[in-house]
Amino acid sequence: MPTAYLPPLSYMEALMREPATIEQMETFEKQTFRNRCLIKGQSDNVQCTKDNLVRLTVPVKKVEHKQLTRDIEISYQTRWQHQHWITLVSTYQHTPYFMYFADYLKPFYEKEYKWLLDLNDEMNATLASLLRREKPSAFSLQHSERTQDWSGQIWTDKHPWQTELSVLETLFDE
Repeated sequence: MPTAYLPPLSYMEALMREPATIEQMETFEKQTFRNRCLIKGQSDNVQCTKDNLVRLTVPVKKVEHKQLTRDIEISYQTRWQHQHWITLVSTYQHTPYFMYFADYLKPFYEKEYKWLLDLNDEMNATLASLLRREKPSAFSLQHSERTQDWSGQIWTDKHPWQTELSVLETLFDE
């Protein structure tokens, strides 16, 4: 599997199945889940899409042609960690489980990682651990309304379908 930053629930489900291996020797592809995610909501800190989606992107140092994923370095020329954390707080602070899980995620926005792969691996290991702590039925692969397109959103009349949203939607709301 490719590495991913705050990936969709279906990615996490696949990652948590046995055996899941993250591909480090692939060529890094720009504008993918490897260094970006989508969350639902509005934020004053970042620009939202017309569908009220917020795109969070981990900036990387200039990528050479056909650079391996394992060699992708994170850029700290902007305060992206602060911006991401403030956006997550303003978006999710009123959800049922944000206060419970926030302390597990905040350290990722305080520590500087050199490599994108290290950030993603450590963050996804933490997310997998948090998902396993919940009631098995909440994150069951058997959920009848979930699809297999790496999107964990539940499609109902009240909540229109939003593709490829971060696992945080499920973690904080269910």
